[in-house]
Amino acid sequence: MYKAYVIGEKGLIQGFKSAGFEVCHALTPHDLQLIFQQIQQEGGASIILITEELAKESKEIIQDYRLISNAVITTIPTHKGTQHLGFKELKRQIEYSIGVDMLGKEE
Repeated sequence: MYKAYVIGEKGLIQGFKSAGFEVCHALTPHDLQLIFQQIQQEGGASIILITEELAKESKEIIQDYRLISNAVITTIPTHKGTQHLGFKELKRQIEYSIGVDMLGKEE
């Protein structure tokens, strides 16, 4: 059975546990890579949320994991505000898939 995961700094993601997410604490790209390996060994995930700060530092690791996983991977903003990483990735994927920028300019 696939699970939903949230990965990031402990204080920022703990609340997702009450919503049924598996909470995984990570501070570095190396921590994230180890968690991805653990998720694969446990049978995979359906959705993975990663804090923007961690995702910004781990772009290559996330891209590599997307190649071997069917999980939806997106970012969640932190208390510092959003950097729109999730929107930018969605926009890039749509443009790659259909060849047209349907979402328009970033604001």
